[in-house]
Amino acid sequence: MSCTIPKEALESFARAILPDIIAFYETEEGNRQYEEWLKTGEIIAPEKSE
Repeated sequence: MSCTIPKEALESFARAILPDIIAFYETEEGNRQYEEWLKTGEIIAPEKSE
């Protein structure tokens, strides 16, 4: 069973959680976790639309 979430709902959700994400990464713990993540090399490249 596949579920498609409307773009408007995703954008609304993203706007709602963005301030919390920014606040987290402004902390020492957030910066530490971000630096650790960068070292893993698990960066996902965005898909190219043609």
